[in-house]
Amino acid sequence: MNHLKLRKLFLEFFEKRGHKIVLSSSLIPSDPSVLFTTAGMQQFKPYFMGEKSPYGKRAVSIQKCVRTSDIDEVGDKSHLTFFEMLGNFSFADYFKKEAIEMAIDFLVKKCKLSKKKLWFTFFSGQNSLREDAESKKFLLESKVLAERIFPFNKETNWWGPTGNEGPCGPTVEIYFDLTGKPCDLADKCLPNCECGRFVEIWNLVFNEYYQNQAGELSALEQNGVDTGMGLERLAAVCEKKNSVFETDLFTPIMKILNNGDSPEKQRIIADHIRSAVFLICEGILPLNVERGYVLRRLLRKIFTNIEILELEQEKIYELAKAVVENYKNIYPEIGRNEDRIITVIQQESEKFEKAKESGRKIYDRIKKSLLEGIITGANAFELYSTHSIPLEITEEWARRDNMKIKNRDDFFKLQKEHQEISRAGAEKKFGGVGKEASSPEAIKLHTATHLLHASLRKLLGDGVKQMGSDITSERLRFDFSFDRKLTDGEIGEIEKMVNEKIKENLPVNKNEMTLKEAIDGGAIAFFREKYPDTVSVYSIGGFSKEICAGPHIEKTGHLGNFKITKQESVGSGIRRIKAILGQ
Repeated sequence: MNHLKLRKLFLEFFEKRGHKIVLSSSLIPSDPSVLFTTAGMQQFKPYFMGEKSPYGKRAVSIQKCVRTSDIDEVGDKSHLTFFEMLGNFSFADYFKKEAIEMAIDFLVKKCKLSKKKLWFTFFSGQNSLREDAESKKFLLESKVLAERIFPFNKETNWWGPTGNEGPCGPTVEIYFDLTGKPCDLADKCLPNCECGRFVEIWNLVFNEYYQNQAGELSALEQNGVDTGMGLERLAAVCEKKNSVFETDLFTPIMKILNNGDSPEKQRIIADHIRSAVFLICEGILPLNVERGYVLRRLLRKIFTNIEILELEQEKIYELAKAVVENYKNIYPEIGRNEDRIITVIQQESEKFEKAKESGRKIYDRIKKSLLEGIITGANAFELYSTHSIPLEITEEWARRDNMKIKNRDDFFKLQKEHQEISRAGAEKKFGGVGKEASSPEAIKLHTATHLLHASLRKLLGDGVKQMGSDITSERLRFDFSFDRKLTDGEIGEIEKMVNEKIKENLPVNKNEMTLKEAIDGGAIAFFREKYPDTVSVYSIGGFSKEICAGPHIEKTGHLGNFKITKQESVGSGIRRIKAILGQ
């Protein structure tokens, strides 16, 4: 059963049972507490909270998802960074009994899976949370054998919330027994065993609770059902394949790789190229922050593994085109953006090659200074920190020179220290003006930065996002995402827009509220991991509204004339503007 038939089968099954078919939402969620859409329920989150659903009380979707938490697991037979999630949803309609019955019916009657090979887990209860005895009861009523049902704690059978707060609850997880044979653990070889016998295919989440930002639980006013099943895993089970990479979702990619060496590296390439294509299609560019950093990391792992497998780097363009071809009829935007996707990958490949050339010079210098033919983890980190050379590339260079890397753990130790220093610097950089630049002139420039940001978004589109800023008493510096140089006309229009708002003498108001209230109210928030539970929101008339630590002036009329003095590129897809205020 190919993936096209599976899609149709799933949607039609639930449509006949009163569910409205809903298209996949963007991979870029509206929830600022998460980088990517990681589950099908995210676009339905408000309806679990009681907001009226435009789709009625039942919905079904196939959602594009990206989960970076699994990035280091990719390379085995089932973990992926990009995947499609089949899901059915109930908003204060059916609950545990019907959800369990429909799931079993679909798998057994439609997918023709043997009921004897289906195993189930439910929430055992933990601390003050009670056991989910109802789910166990309904599984038994559905004629599931008692010896196929197992209780597990919160780590296995509890889901949510997505982001900092939201609906959550106990789960029933459905596993498929691939081999029918226990491992050395014998009767302790259960669905959570990592021996490869079982694969999780469906997660039924019963939203009974709401978790706030403090981690406290309260009962929801209405119950909801949120289910998620990976299309790729279901396809592997239905097609009787040993791996998701053997399904027709991946065979066009794997045929191009066609290299007998290191199946793990081939699987990494195959997974990452799918993720990269879909992320670029969403407008994301390779950068050193947030979503752009994830894309850059994915692409550079592809480049690295292609080199290690001794394949031509041009293979990556074939791979990208294969992904486009496989999905363009399902997601037409993929086909429309094919040229752009290839261009972005090509530009990043060229940057990586230049970085490797520079890094190779340092590597050769280090190699000549060695007495024992051993490169250290610290040496490898030097290459990584100065030229972004992945550890795997350094290891491959060393292997070709018949050398080894000693104290490999030092690389990861130094990498962690580097990340902590960078994080501390980012926290200092993005909260507000800061103590070191809190002069009256700097405070004015800070307010002008908000006007500049709003003007850029109004002129160039909402795709413009703040990537950084620096304010002194003399000038402001503002970095933002944009893929080309601004024209003189655009610069003039931005200056005009800012100065008009200054002349209007708009009030600057500060309000404190929860992060959720701020986002729901339309405040801009980009540096999501740095926000506390309660935030300050600064509004400038009806023109600008941002989460910010301040401080700001009271009225824009005190700013003076706004003038852009310089614009420049500071990296792929990032522009920088410098500006001053005059009399």
